[in-house]
Amino acid sequence: MTDYVAAIDQGTTSTRCVVFSHEGRVVAIDQREHEQIFPRAGWVEHDPVEIWANTRTVVAGALAKGDLAPSDVVAVGITNQRETAVVWDRTTGEPVYNAIVWQDTRTDRIAADLGALGGGQERYRATTGLPLATYFSGPKVRWILDNVDGARARAEAGDLLFGTVDTWLLWNMTGGVDGGAHLTDPTNASRTLLMDLSTLDWDADIAAEMGIPLSMLPDIRPSAGEFGRVRERGALGGVPITGILGDQQAATFGQACLDPGEAKNTYGTGNFVLLNTGTERVASENGLLTTVCYQLGDRPPVYALEGSIAVTGSLVQWVRDNLGMIGTAAEIEEHARSVEDNGGCYFVPAFSGLFAPYWRADARGAIVGLTRFVTKGHLARAVLEATAYQTREVIEAMNADSGVPLTSLKVDGGMVVNDLLMGFQADILGVPVIRPVVAETTALGAAYAAGLAVGFWAGEADLRANWAKDEEWAPSMPEAERERLFRQWKKAVTRTFDWAGND
Repeated sequence: MTDYVAAIDQGTTSTRCVVFSHEGRVVAIDQREHEQIFPRAGWVEHDPVEIWANTRTVVAGALAKGDLAPSDVVAVGITNQRETAVVWDRTTGEPVYNAIVWQDTRTDRIAADLGALGGGQERYRATTGLPLATYFSGPKVRWILDNVDGARARAEAGDLLFGTVDTWLLWNMTGGVDGGAHLTDPTNASRTLLMDLSTLDWDADIAAEMGIPLSMLPDIRPSAGEFGRVRERGALGGVPITGILGDQQAATFGQACLDPGEAKNTYGTGNFVLLNTGTERVASENGLLTTVCYQLGDRPPVYALEGSIAVTGSLVQWVRDNLGMIGTAAEIEEHARSVEDNGGCYFVPAFSGLFAPYWRADARGAIVGLTRFVTKGHLARAVLEATAYQTREVIEAMNADSGVPLTSLKVDGGMVVNDLLMGFQADILGVPVIRPVVAETTALGAAYAAGLAVGFWAGEADLRANWAKDEEWAPSMPEAERERLFRQWKKAVTRTFDWAGND
């Protein structure tokens, strides 16, 4: 009988279950979207109960599509949208509030007040590797405790639990109120603003300063190791859960970026460039994040530099859903190909402020360079080009921090099927862009972590052997044109500054 590994990939817009073979190929997949909740401008929420229900649905669906029994699956891995925060009651299992999503900006005042205690955005960077920003989980938990009636008292009494989405799913999968495991891994914990990067444990002083009881926080375990077993009444009843990785670290692992200096870029709701720096923690001087890349068993953690971009694929979704300019996401390429260039139009999608390398919570989205010449095709092209320009900004910061210029870029995520975007990305970077055969690299990384923990894969050499190139785009744009376009982009970015404030 052939054995398989399953991965639950809980993302910003949907939940998937993907079953992989030993060769790292997709055997079965099922997916379901969940509601995006926008109570106010800048607020983004998800219903944790809906996400848990969808998880059970897609797990059962993937097994059915692959005609598989739980006994065919040797291990389960979980990967997830990282900074999204869930707080729930340990005795009832009910969330006290919707999940506050990583894109949400409501905690800008909390971040500003903490920074005012000294150090500003840099207050916790030496310990956590992160700037003080609305992006991360800790301030979101603080907001829930401060704004949900009775939440702080219940938390201080030990009745509430916090977790990123991996922890919420794991707790429910392993029993919930009947002994569910309250655990996470260092890749997710390192995105909370609460974990010490050197000890891989919660920093009590930072938690106290944020007003978050330590009793709420999950225990931190290595990314590949024993987290518990799926409760017997689940579709994967009895199968061990042996891998957890935040989605961008999972994609890095799935791309087999296992040596220092190897990097990948995931094109999803946002874009996330990760550069493996090995066991060395590299402090960024250029607006990047220092984060845990993965930890395998009792081995030392591997670190990464990360450039996080808030809005890329979600800009295409916004053009589709909010403007009705296209009927499907795929149509954006068709419209963009109807013109030769952007017609002088630039779209800076600072919907949630600007993340790396700026970290400007006061920025808001802008379309600049409009003339009567600009058509729907030029706007479509500007939408796609925004992703490529933002990626170059992050790559330049990464080159400066690491001292090692990038020579090629491995890519994955939903947008890499867009040939126009990938070609323009190579042009604006001036280096080749490489897409792998298996595009489901996020789920694959979680599967790899789980499979390594149970010996399904013998070691990293197996993961490297599974990686194969599907397509490569080489740059062809003249350097002078590349630099002219990028200068115009940088000018457009400055037009978004100082918009949101107290006015």
